[in-house]
Amino acid sequence: MKYGVGDPETDTMHEAMDEATADAIRRTRLANERTYLAWWRGGLTALAVSVGAGALIPDITAGTRWPFIVLGVGFAILAIAFIAYGVHRHREVERAIERGGFAPLETRVAAVLGAFGVVLAVFTIVVVILES
Repeated sequence: MKYGVGDPETDTMHEAMDEATADAIRRTRLANERTYLAWWRGGLTALAVSVGAGALIPDITAGTRWPFIVLGVGFAILAIAFIAYGVHRHREVERAIERGGFAPLETRVAAVLGAFGVVLAVFTIVVVILES
């Protein structure tokens, strides 16, 4: 039997596919929102670390202040990068959803953020060892 418009079997199938598609889009948008909030959490965490490293620790240590201030500034820059990229990424994914496509995480951005985090971690280790 050839299916056509008005066929009860295909109409039900199309309704089910439309509901499944709508549900998948809804879940994808919710996942995108959670990811956006995760970028913000990462940014706010880096900002808290920047205040601790750059403002609080220098006041309670007897050692050199400038390495901790540099760390604080570094973590603040990381916080700005996380929050700004999170906004960009959220918009990019929303546009991809509207097109019915996919927006992969840019490899270069992931590499730069990862490298910057590694540099901050290594510098933190060095400062902690030298100031102990």
